[in-house]
Amino acid sequence: MAHLLKQLLSACLLFLAAQSPAALADTYPSRPIKLVVPFPPGGTSDTVARVLAKGMGERLGQSVIVYNQGGGGTIIGTEAVARSAPDGYTLLWMTTPFAINHTLFAKRPYDTFEDFIPVVDVISVPLVLIVPSNSPAKTLQDLIAMAKKAPGKVAYGSSGPGGSPHLATAMFASKAGLQLNHIPYKGSAPAVMDLVAGQTDFVIDTLFLTRSQIEAGKARALAQTGAARSPLLPDVPTMREAGLDDYEASSWLSLAAPAGTPETIVSRLNATANEVLQDDAVRRSLEDQGLVIAGGSPERARTHLRAEVERWGQAVRDSGATIN
Repeated sequence: MAHLLKQLLSACLLFLAAQSPAALADTYPSRPIKLVVPFPPGGTSDTVARVLAKGMGERLGQSVIVYNQGGGGTIIGTEAVARSAPDGYTLLWMTTPFAINHTLFAKRPYDTFEDFIPVVDVISVPLVLIVPSNSPAKTLQDLIAMAKKAPGKVAYGSSGPGGSPHLATAMFASKAGLQLNHIPYKGSAPAVMDLVAGQTDFVIDTLFLTRSQIEAGKARALAQTGAARSPLLPDVPTMREAGLDDYEASSWLSLAAPAGTPETIVSRLNATANEVLQDDAVRRSLEDQGLVIAGGSPERARTHLRAEVERWGQAVRDSGATIN
């Protein structure tokens, strides 16, 4: 009996040792990884997630499967990851709405900072302010002057209340001291199409979405919202260059894991994602769409998240939007 108990104890100790973070990292990944994208299929976010998942799967030797779980303003998919095992086999595609929701939603079923570990920033998505091709506004300052002459009359379209285009415009209005008329749409595409048709005065949305209208001469770009000019729009100034000194707003896409994921696994995921982002074919594919490669350490991603929660939180407060 004593010998049997000793064997059982030894077996238990071996099992526990095998479950230690170091041991798990040594065998990770041993099965496919699920990447939860809290949006429906299609669109920039989903497309980039699939590019990264494919590249990471090739390097890790296990498939990284994109699982679209939209709904609730990204809350549903995000909560699912927060409640999953912190073993590196369920990851979150963390995007700008994650930072926005911290302030937009009075209550959330997860904690923004305590329930997740940012792994790596993947890309940033520049936004562009466009006007109809026949607009009298030739510059950003022209548009600001128009809005100041007719408070509440200049109309802008957005993808809907609480989205990054809406809040980027609310940030613009706050910093420029404007009263604007918000026309919300069910998505960015109809907002841009009505802008082209002259139904609204301007739209702020992604370069990815607006580029074709700009190149076709159906819309005119007055300013870019990022820190630097996109190589795809070298002649269009940033908001700061156009006179709005402290304005900067870009959408972004990042990879995150549930809190408690072993540091060794987080490090491996980070290193693998950075390898994919440095691949020449991947870089060309993303940059040709006007996307800006990020990359970097988990620490950089955590710092960036906190800064973005504050930036977009102020925009939410300026807009007055809230969801109980």
